[in-house]
Amino acid sequence: MKNKILLIVLDQFRADCLNGAFSEQFRMPHLRQLMRESVTFNRHYTVTSPCGPSRASLLTGLYAMNHRSIRNGTPLPQQHPTMASELRKAGYEPMLFGYTDVSADPQNRHPNDPDLKTYEGLAPGFSEIVRMRLDSNSSWIGYLKGKGYQLPQEYWDLFKPVAAHGGHGPAISDPALYSAADSDTAFLTDRTLEELSAREDQDWFSLLTYIRPHPPLVAPVPYNKMVAAADLPAPVRPESVAQHTAMHPYFAADFSRTSNSHLYIGFDGRPQDMPDADIAELRAVYAGLAMEVDHHIGRVMDYLKDSGQYDDTLIIVTADHGEMLGDHYMWGKEAPFEAALHVPLIIRDPRAPQGHGTAVDHFTESIDIAPTLVDWAGRKPDISFNGKSLLPFLTGDAPENWRSSIFCEVDFGDALTPTRFQEELHLSQFQSNFAVLRDERFKYVHFNGGLPPLLFDLKADPHELTDLAALPSHRDHLLHYANLMLDHRMSFAHHAMSRMQLTDTGVQSR
Repeated sequence: MKNKILLIVLDQFRADCLNGAFSEQFRMPHLRQLMRESVTFNRHYTVTSPCGPSRASLLTGLYAMNHRSIRNGTPLPQQHPTMASELRKAGYEPMLFGYTDVSADPQNRHPNDPDLKTYEGLAPGFSEIVRMRLDSNSSWIGYLKGKGYQLPQEYWDLFKPVAAHGGHGPAISDPALYSAADSDTAFLTDRTLEELSAREDQDWFSLLTYIRPHPPLVAPVPYNKMVAAADLPAPVRPESVAQHTAMHPYFAADFSRTSNSHLYIGFDGRPQDMPDADIAELRAVYAGLAMEVDHHIGRVMDYLKDSGQYDDTLIIVTADHGEMLGDHYMWGKEAPFEAALHVPLIIRDPRAPQGHGTAVDHFTESIDIAPTLVDWAGRKPDISFNGKSLLPFLTGDAPENWRSSIFCEVDFGDALTPTRFQEELHLSQFQSNFAVLRDERFKYVHFNGGLPPLLFDLKADPHELTDLAALPSHRDHLLHYANLMLDHRMSFAHHAMSRMQLTDTGVQSR
């Protein structure tokens, strides 16, 4: 029996695409079939956002407060082990099909090193087999040129919808200029299957990262109209933008100027003014992109089965973070709400068939994936990891003293140019952040810089529409959760060295 590991990471994919608000309209037969053959973790959360920080946490098993790669473009210190560097110790060559969005550490590099000129760098330990990046050169662009596509001079115009024949300008749901057979999702899948087919008699670890359904929201035929906009539920939001912005200064600052310019090509950057019809169309395009990814994941699963590798392979499917999709009038992922933080996690362990088709309701975090892979490969997870191995859940044995809450933190400042949040809220770079602690009932959001907190009763208010933080009746809850958050930060301060002790026999740790 071979030992293979496949980690599939989707980008900006909400958990409720599979189980929740969109589960009826999003036709995802392949992921749902995988769920029937796997363990599904119903309460899985990213520990940070956006893309770069979330992937740094996923790959290192560290909270952002410890790895400190807190923004796209913030270097990840090279001393941190990654799942790739640890799996190399187990004899695997970690192969990347896609991207890691990990910004290189400038230590010991010349200032002219091209790796220091992009946030879309390669995480330590990986071999970049297929280069698939969004903001910089990727193999896909060369493929499109080779297929004869006349690509626009401006790169981002590649993601501009093409107006229907005779139309007067593209609509949001008009198709991409490339066909479904030539899309970024199709291309990445094709290349991945080619490479894996050459390694069928080997053990391997592959990280396959799909950019979709990340914006710009444009999809090829037929995915651009695979879901009717009218069939999707309306966004969850207060009755007015004014009610939303009155909830907290952070939300008012969010709408103080334009943002999310790449939501779709031609967007004016003002989500609060977006007509309901446009919102519905965008949600439908997002659905189509998600279903396109599902189709190609199905191709990967079929390949593993047809080649006899399915029952040799640990398969994990997750996402880096979610997407607001107009909920609370917001788009993107830098928000404290469930839509941005709650992501799917599906794990199929061929060694533990007794768990197939089951679900876990314990809280799990993105930092748990790295130690799980290392544990499955037969090595003890690195002592620096903040996360915990999920292998016991796969056999139905919930570990004792498992966490009763999740923790997430988001930075919204900038090291070079003050963000709209910094300017509107008069915050320094180092005050521009919030942290979230969510348990069975409440969600507490602590803002730095003297800003007020948020408190939601998720049992009574699952859509997070009513902030309770200012009510005298909830003062005890605020104190309780503030203390829990402080305890968490103190307990999980970086401990790679603090777990070691120098003795007369040398370095000891446990």
